[in-house]
Amino acid sequence: MTTKDTVGYTLSGGNAHALDLLEQALHQFRCFADNPLATAEAALAEAPDLVMAQVLRAWLYLLSSEAGALAPAREALAAARELPHNEREAWHLRAIAQLCDGQWRAAALTLEDLSAHYPLDALALQAGQQLDFFVGDSRMLRDRIARALPAWSATLPGWHAVLGMQAFGLEETGDYARAERLGRQAVDLQPRDAWAQHAVAHVLEMQGRRDEGIEWMRGNEGWQTDNFLAVHNWWHLALHHLAQGDVTEVLALYDGPIHGHRPEIHVELVDASALLWRLDLQGADVGARWERLAERWAPFAGDGHYAFSDWHAAMAFVAAGREDLLQALLQAQRQAMASEGDNAAFTREVGSAVTQACIAFGQQDWARAVALLRPVRSQSHRFGGSHAQRDLIDLTLIAAAQRSGQKALARVLEQERLALARQRLPARREALTA
Repeated sequence: MTTKDTVGYTLSGGNAHALDLLEQALHQFRCFADNPLATAEAALAEAPDLVMAQVLRAWLYLLSSEAGALAPAREALAAARELPHNEREAWHLRAIAQLCDGQWRAAALTLEDLSAHYPLDALALQAGQQLDFFVGDSRMLRDRIARALPAWSATLPGWHAVLGMQAFGLEETGDYARAERLGRQAVDLQPRDAWAQHAVAHVLEMQGRRDEGIEWMRGNEGWQTDNFLAVHNWWHLALHHLAQGDVTEVLALYDGPIHGHRPEIHVELVDASALLWRLDLQGADVGARWERLAERWAPFAGDGHYAFSDWHAAMAFVAAGREDLLQALLQAQRQAMASEGDNAAFTREVGSAVTQACIAFGQQDWARAVALLRPVRSQSHRFGGSHAQRDLIDLTLIAAAQRSGQKALARVLEQERLALARQRLPARREALTA
């Protein structure tokens, strides 16, 4: 059977109850809340012929950026291909197949085409923006959503999510005032929208508005429970406390919501590594935390699936002295660079260098760390992540320059950093600090 979804697009298969479950799963994914995968699977149990439930299931696996997600994503893809499906669903399936084959950029491009014809498909916009994030395409983080905005209105379900996605794209392209306005509007409409919450958190981080950042993260509890972006948002809160020198609070956040639940997924382990490395750079005593984190990264050491994650895993292996795991990771990177697929480029262009720099830093070969980081810092967006996440490259470079005796380089890097901080301030504050 065919029917319509809540924005009027045709769906293949399903029944009334399954469609309700699909809409619930899509809403959960837009908020990064609860368990959209379980809800999508419940929809399929009710109606195995509901193509978009298999599509959502595949995207939920693939957007984890983990190698282990490929098998269930391919299973969902194969099941959907066997079912009658329409043009919009076929575009989704094509993009899913491309990503399964390691063609991250091609999949993002296919979703561009889908959104040009079906701008109200919020799943295509969300999956597309996630891919833009993974490949480091900041312009498309903004423009993918901007293209679709004229078709949307506040009367449509998912409007809050579109505002939140546009807010993040605007933040990553430096339009902080508009990003903050749209992000706050999205959270007002839907307090559980963790992506919109996170978009404003990025604005406040980039502008160094520490007290406001803490107030923003503490003031809304909607993102703090049953949310699979919660760890990343707690990480943003920790950055504000770290900038204020409150190491005790940072370690409490690390031991509590960031790592206390013993995470086993990449995106949460990335945040844990990034926070401990920052603490190390500031000379904080993190105790045995690196050793415990390395154990959590251990199952992924040989994946070589996504260079940005490999870099963060290497931090843990280096800091914990786990040479066995580090060698497995380096072998996986060599295999990745020799293979087809976009991760070969992610690793060759940036991932290998920052990983080797991490190793050199751990060996106190500060000069080598500097030599490795300087050529890639300006193109580090090419292996994904946000400005706030990739800032760790510059922080490591400055520390390595200082420790290797390259005082002039360290000084100009610090001056550059201060100039950028002033440039990012809201106009009123910039005038006060001029």
